Amino acid sequence: MAGCAQSARRLGRIVRVIELSRIFRSKVPHVTSLFLCFALFALASAAPIVLAQAPAAPAKAPAPPTSQPPAPAAQTPVPDADVSTIKVQVNEVDLVFTVTDKKGHFVTGLNQSSFGLLDNGRPPEAVYKFTQQTDLPLRVGIMLDTSNSIRGRFQFEQDSAIAFLLQVLHRNDRAFVEGFDIETELSQGFTNNVDLLNQGIRKLRPGGGTAMFDALYSTCKDQMLTLRETGAVRKALILVSDGDDNYSHALESDAIKECQRAETIVYSISTNVSPSKDKGDDVLQAIADATGGRAFYPTRIEDVATGFTNIEEELRSQYLLEYRPADFKQDGAFRTIYLHANDERYHVRAHTGYFAPRAAQ
Repeated sequence: MAGCAQSARRLGRIVRVIELSRIFRSKVPHVTSLFLCFALFALASAAPIVLAQAPAAPAKAPAPPTSQPPAPAAQTPVPDADVSTIKVQVNEVDLVFTVTDKKGHFVTGLNQSSFGLLDNGRPPEAVYKFTQQTDLPLRVGIMLDTSNSIRGRFQFEQDSAIAFLLQVLHRNDRAFVEGFDIETELSQGFTNNVDLLNQGIRKLRPGGGTAMFDALYSTCKDQMLTLRETGAVRKALILVSDGDDNYSHALESDAIKECQRAETIVYSISTNVSPSKDKGDDVLQAIADATGGRAFYPTRIEDVATGFTNIEEELRSQYLLEYRPADFKQDGAFRTIYLHANDERYHVRAHTGYFAPRAAQ
């Protein structure tokens, strides 16, 4: 009887082993045969070995997931690619500025230590680049007043604008031409072809009222804000007008803000050749000052060309400062810029500020 009882117990153990092997076959197929061999051997010696070895199989079960992490690692370069294509998302500011002496002559050859900068009242967190960029690509627009008030002076404007483009445009530069009265006419879009720009200027005809603020606002919005560049460029508008606006819906402040959003410098050339300045001249000065540009007041209409020449010289005598602002927030708010030369003999002309981009929703 004792022998029969022992055989029965052993048979019971074999049944339990078979049941356990079925369970492991469904969960961990590759260890089933090995497990069964050990289990049968244990029956002949010490049955508890089966339980001691059983946990070893589940320990291997997580092994397949460990091959998963390399997949995300292959995606890590993607954020770097995004950063390099959308510079505004990495909180960098490209500040283009001009330095003159007390006589108005351009000063070149200065270094970073020659200047002090406050962005929204605080020094920059980091400066990435400081250089004199005489060959930084230009994106320039010619805006010619075509209202009735300048009819007798219009040919001089055309001739001077054409001569300017012939001198200032280099291989990597592009320009567009438009006229404005009560409406804005884009007669030639961005191109490096001076012949096409010439044709665009010659197409324009004077007549009508003056909506200068509307023209400036829409030009910055439609031409300058929509530019997509892979590197730093200088954006400038040459505004040729008497500054008298009698038809705009936009205000002067609206036009200035849109230029600041587009980070565009405005140079104005007055066609008012009377002995004294009038209200329109003050408007041209205010626009130029707020955008880091300059206003020119020829004493004769023939001297409009001199204004273009001075602008050409300035565009090739500018500095570029790339920096990261401190405490920067992508909230769409206006941030002030105060840039000054440490040497009191020099005067710095730059943007008075810019609008921070809004964070992507």
